[in-house]
Amino acid sequence: MTAQTSTTRLTVAQALVRFLAAQYTERDGVRQRLIGATWGIFGHGNVAGLGQALVEYGDDMPFHQGRNEQSMVHAAVGYARQSNRLSTHAVTTSIGPGATNLVTGAALATVNHLPVLLLPGDIFATRVADPVLQQLEVPYAGDVSVNDTLRPVSRYFDRVTRPEALIPAALQAMRVLTDPVETGAVTLALPQDVQAEAYDWPDEFFAERTWAVRRPGADPAELAEAVRAIRAARRPLIVAGGGVHHSRAEEALAEFAEATGIPVASTQAGKGSLRYDHPQDVGGVGHTGTATADELARTADLVIGVGTRYTDFTTASNTLFAADGVRFLNLNIAPYDGHKLAGQPLVADARSGLGELTAALQTHGHRVTDAYVTEYSEDKERWEQRVDACYEAEEPDVRPTQQQVLGALDALADESDVIINAAGSLPGDLHKLWRARSRDQYHLEYGYSCMGYEIPAAIGVKLAAPERNVWALVGDGTYLMMPTEIVTAVQEGIAIKILLVQNHGYASIGGLSESVGGERFGTAYRYTADDGTFTGAPLPVDLAANVASLGMRVLRAKTVRELREALAEARRADTPTCVYVETETADTVSGPPPAQAWWDVPVAETATRASAVKARELYERHVSTRRRHL
Repeated sequence: MTAQTSTTRLTVAQALVRFLAAQYTERDGVRQRLIGATWGIFGHGNVAGLGQALVEYGDDMPFHQGRNEQSMVHAAVGYARQSNRLSTHAVTTSIGPGATNLVTGAALATVNHLPVLLLPGDIFATRVADPVLQQLEVPYAGDVSVNDTLRPVSRYFDRVTRPEALIPAALQAMRVLTDPVETGAVTLALPQDVQAEAYDWPDEFFAERTWAVRRPGADPAELAEAVRAIRAARRPLIVAGGGVHHSRAEEALAEFAEATGIPVASTQAGKGSLRYDHPQDVGGVGHTGTATADELARTADLVIGVGTRYTDFTTASNTLFAADGVRFLNLNIAPYDGHKLAGQPLVADARSGLGELTAALQTHGHRVTDAYVTEYSEDKERWEQRVDACYEAEEPDVRPTQQQVLGALDALADESDVIINAAGSLPGDLHKLWRARSRDQYHLEYGYSCMGYEIPAAIGVKLAAPERNVWALVGDGTYLMMPTEIVTAVQEGIAIKILLVQNHGYASIGGLSESVGGERFGTAYRYTADDGTFTGAPLPVDLAANVASLGMRVLRAKTVRELREALAEARRADTPTCVYVETETADTVSGPPPAQAWWDVPVAETATRASAVKARELYERHVSTRRRHL
């Protein structure tokens, strides 16, 4: 005789909210909620389902009202990154454009291996109303909706077409969200009729579940090979990636670097793995890296990648690691990344693997030569002098350069500040110049480099760390992409700080355009000239007034002196505050050290304009230095 299972009758949406509220993660003995809150914008595809459920169970699931679906995902991703991927937010939308607006945010989350749960509404599973408002009819397939655009950018996708199908779908979703190898965007598409349908749910479905986030150690044979490779190297270099932060492996990295004397360069995602003043820290590596790190990379005989996926910015499009016989040792929790560049894999959690390497090498007393340490230490000191020169403002009553803007913030910030950026010319300046003072101060989204990420991500970070000063650093091009979540910050009193730099156009792409023969075409915010090009006077756009119109306090700064005062006032503020400053126009960007390594952006092979012809000649010289690591 089978024992009767107790059940509770709820709608699918109500059951999902109750289930999500009972999910937890645990790592290193610390337990926390997996889904900390839900973001939403309601329409006919989710208002009667998830909307009603969030009202029904509002005490169990905090809610944030968004203004743009993409930006809601960015806020959830910012929260997840600040939470070390152990907690995230869910995002619910209606069908149609609300759902497709999720795609960019989902791609960003998946590219960066950051968990977020997407709950878009979907068309009727029963097909009783077909087509519904905003439905895309696909003549060759009745089971396809616009939500299928989320499949390639999701680490897990399911469409819940029957109530009972929610149980396995929800459990699989949690599995992927908490897997340090697989994590990224997870999508559960929810047909609007199924959301509101009732079912007798087994009460076990709502019991608290704790998902252990594992720290796998290294295979003994791989560890032994790794130790042999390090001991044989004369000029090893560590490349620290975002996996160091995700694993909370900063202390383990410091111990390994101090024990061996091996210098540590960092990717955009890995910057801050060591403090800027740590003896083994040599700064950013790659196209936007420091001269110190890039010269070490060119001459390294062993590159030890820790938690990095070796993007083209890091490898300078496979031109940076140029020494004869250079080999790669890749400590990564993901086998896919461990094998890159024909590397010797050490598949393990970053913290576990570094600890095992340190212990194994200590038995041999292994350390690089004093001459190597002296070499990179002196080079690092010379680079710091270049940073000082970029930050210095001898005339405090003149308009600042972008580098002086960063210098003013750098002088004010301490280890409690978090700076957030994603796109434009700021990432290059920050990677070269910013002096990271804590493991999570430097928050650059450069895997997808999505314009518009910064402001909503700052909200997510502030929700995860309300005690921190959180700065969204944005240029005018980025600001105009997605300023709408300022309203959310004002509505909920989330005291983020925005540093808005006005330079009248796409400064970064303008410079790139000029270097590849594009002559800055279509990159400046200017009136149309008589010849049809955008080369007239700068547009009279007042972004500060726009910020103020959305309800945020704005401090305008015209000079270096005023900027310093405004930044200090904003940092003290307990309400959302923006500092607005105008720098040089997009066609006169100058000041930072030039790129220390190449980046491959193909140049027109045939052209008549002199700028493109010259750019192609330079391009071919760089291409000739590229190599495949086999």
